[in-house]
Amino acid sequence: MGWTAADIPGLHGRTAVVTGANGGLGLETARQLAAHGAHVVMAARNQEKAAAAVDQIRARAPDASLELVPLDLAAQASVRAAAGQIMAAHQSIDLLINNAGVMAIPEAKTADGFEMQFGVDHLGHWTLTALLLPALLRAPGARIVTVTSTAHHMGRAVDPANPHFHGRYRPWRAYGQAKLANFHFGLGLQRELETAGASAASLIAHPGLSDTDLQTVSVRESGGGTSQRFALVLARRTGMPAADGALSQLRAATDPAARGGEFYGPLFVNSGPPVRKPVLRRLGLDNAIAALWEVSARETGIAIDVRAAAAA
Repeated sequence: MGWTAADIPGLHGRTAVVTGANGGLGLETARQLAAHGAHVVMAARNQEKAAAAVDQIRARAPDASLELVPLDLAAQASVRAAAGQIMAAHQSIDLLINNAGVMAIPEAKTADGFEMQFGVDHLGHWTLTALLLPALLRAPGARIVTVTSTAHHMGRAVDPANPHFHGRYRPWRAYGQAKLANFHFGLGLQRELETAGASAASLIAHPGLSDTDLQTVSVRESGGGTSQRFALVLARRTGMPAADGALSQLRAATDPAARGGEFYGPLFVNSGPPVRKPVLRRLGLDNAIAALWEVSARETGIAIDVRAAAAA
């Protein structure tokens, strides 16, 4: 029998931050972390939906320790404000689950002029992670889990000369780049943590094909695009329930045997229990990570400096 939510150890006394915790994988992740005793900071854009999510969690676990924080990953000002609110309330953070994202939407810009998928899925999480890093480094053995997708296999490493696909935008091309950026970010962050001798660990996870709101939003935003509708039908007919899809990121976040730099996903590529997966695409990995670090710091104006964060 594979790893299940029953294998999550007790998390009493630990603080977890989950982005996109108001629905889908984020809601299930928040639900399980809270059910096992963690105080969960539910960071989400739609606060009305987030309040409903709190009610859903407490309907099953009345004693769940939950906190709502407004977070719009498409606006760097909102990310900074959310990080400031979290840091003011919590001396240390044990878990950060970079879960939220958008998929295969028409070309759009964030409040800061970034391509929307790269801006939300990666740059928003880059800034949030950088700003929460001092609190994460204060917690012994903290973990940062970044959620990617099997779509990272079709992505190309970010091009510093055109990270936002000006004149070259295609919905799935941009999604592939964003999810490959998540993959490279998780690995690159682990290198930075190791180099600085930090006890915190960075891991990656992907949910396989899960039936969540992600596909519904993609269809709505695309105006019913053919490929987006196909993805929705596929998820509805063959996808795992969100509760099962969330297990990979939950295992990466809580399994005592998991280690920094590891990658978790469903056993059968897009379905099945969560297992440790091989880290592929090593050719050109160093250059890809270096390019992502350059672009991310340049676009957001925020560098990830583990030693400076530890000193803070």
